[in-house]
Amino acid sequence: MKEGTPEREKKREKAWEEYNAQILLDARKNARLTQAELAKRIGADKGYISRIERGLTVPTVSTLYRIAAAMGLTVELRPM
Repeated sequence: MKEGTPEREKKREKAWEEYNAQILLDARKNARLTQAELAKRIGADKGYISRIERGLTVPTVSTLYRIAAAMGLTVELRPM
């Protein structure tokens, strides 16, 4: 697979971050949790959840697992 330009790779990475942010936002809404409720469950503040859902902050893997667990979900890694 031919590598893209650094600019293209940066855009692709940003798009992936925004996609994942939308998944977390949708999951929170499906769990019928507010940002404040989710934040409290993981020991964070509401602003942090907001930044994640807007794609401005990428959570660490451990935080992602805590977020998923707080919504009654699991994280699954599968081969591509």
